[in-house]
Amino acid sequence: MIFDDIKREISKVIVGQEEMIEAILIAMLSEGHILLEGLPGLAKTMSIKTLSRVLGLDFKRVQFTPDLLPSDIIGAMIYDMRKGEFYVKKGPVFTNLLLADEINRAPSKVQSALLEAMGERQVTIDKDSYKLSSPFVVMATQNPIEQEGTYNLPEAQLDRFMMKVFIDYPSLDEELEVLNRAERGFEKLSVSKVANREDIERAKKEIEGIYIEEALKRYILNIVFATREHKDLMYGSSPRGSIDLLKASKAKAYLKGKDFVSPKDILEIAKPVLRHRVILSYEARAKGVCADEVLDKILESLPIP
Repeated sequence: MIFDDIKREISKVIVGQEEMIEAILIAMLSEGHILLEGLPGLAKTMSIKTLSRVLGLDFKRVQFTPDLLPSDIIGAMIYDMRKGEFYVKKGPVFTNLLLADEINRAPSKVQSALLEAMGERQVTIDKDSYKLSSPFVVMATQNPIEQEGTYNLPEAQLDRFMMKVFIDYPSLDEELEVLNRAERGFEKLSVSKVANREDIERAKKEIEGIYIEEALKRYILNIVFATREHKDLMYGSSPRGSIDLLKASKAKAYLKGKDFVSPKDILEIAKPVLRHRVILSYEARAKGVCADEVLDKILESLPIP
């Protein structure tokens, strides 16, 4: 399977982080976007850059800072003094893979500039709309909220991300391998292009045909509805969460080489899809409860079809 080759190529550069790599692939195959949270230095940027090389896709990176402007992302109308006319200077959003690095270091008005692009796959500059390339995936990295100089992402933007994945420190053996590769020189590590955008589009079509039983669709809805009724949650997931859980489950099954969705596929992907869409109650926060703990209770309490 071509996606096994993709993972194999990426592993030539990236040590471990299998959950992050798979989540990025699922988001891309489901036309979703992904939010990666973790401390600096955990290979988030290198993973995305390596993926673009393996797939032969265009890649751009925006470093979010407090002084960033919306036009720095989407572009702007620029006046050409020599020709005496305006022209459109397109921003870095016009690409296949957009890395929004440390997205929560910029104010909300800048974060919101991505909303139209993420939801409608187009941007408006002045009065004109411009379609974005396909595939188009925003992969945003953010530092934990407790760090200084960070801004909470608006709920509307959080809901646009298909998944939120936590990136943890590597194990001792993994970090030993990182040291070995660093000693040999990261610049000597090379990957081959093993797929292209046509392969991605073909895979998307195949994923649309993945079979899911009606009972499993109801199971997805039962999970989402339970988030809206749980005592520890002020707000549950939106309907977009149901849609994304369905899409991500199909992509998960596809990456396993299956042509149908099983309950295990849904269970494995439910927390990354829903954890950023629920808001804890004040009481739950005071008790130190986190969203994943609530989701675990919900998943354990519901009967599996």
